[in-house]
Amino acid sequence: MPKLPRSKPRSKANARVISSRTVYRGPAFWVSSDEVLEPTGVRVRRDIVHHSGSIVVLAIDETKPEPSILLERQYRHAARQFMWELPAGRIDKGENELTAAKRELLEETGYSAARWKRVLNFYASPGFVAETMSIFLARGLRAGIAQPEADEVIAVRFVPLRQAVRMVMNRTVKDAKTISGVLWLSHQSNLRKPR
Repeated sequence: MPKLPRSKPRSKANARVISSRTVYRGPAFWVSSDEVLEPTGVRVRRDIVHHSGSIVVLAIDETKPEPSILLERQYRHAARQFMWELPAGRIDKGENELTAAKRELLEETGYSAARWKRVLNFYASPGFVAETMSIFLARGLRAGIAQPEADEVIAVRFVPLRQAVRMVMNRTVKDAKTISGVLWLSHQSNLRKPR
């Protein structure tokens, strides 16, 4: 196998956008078609899906020896199936990430949380989607009344951490944000005991 040249890692690449035009604008995202000169010297057209960003809520019940994760099951038309997921949603105009996380948890599940911490931030699919996702750990849960949007039909259930990991490994959970959150939690030894 040929040896690749070493290069210094850069936090931001210096690409030059030669031209950009919006080819679609909808209520949730917009698409641009960009002609770009990339830092590698490649000149190419890139179609990019732009999005305001999303939050994901890793809500856990720590009242038992093993934490349980609050999962939702809902139909996802793009995948043509019902999927198990962590509560999530986009950041609305005028919101910050934490405000959006609190709103989505309450709307979709009826729960609120006393303690919040951002634990992960990543690109959903950086090949063509500019959306970032932040996962918030929500602890100290209090039950309430869900307030789903008109098109949301969501079932919720607490799943023990070990069972959630099995659901990831046997492909019952196929959603990338949920896989990330579940596997992150499974590696946190400080969360094994109730607080």
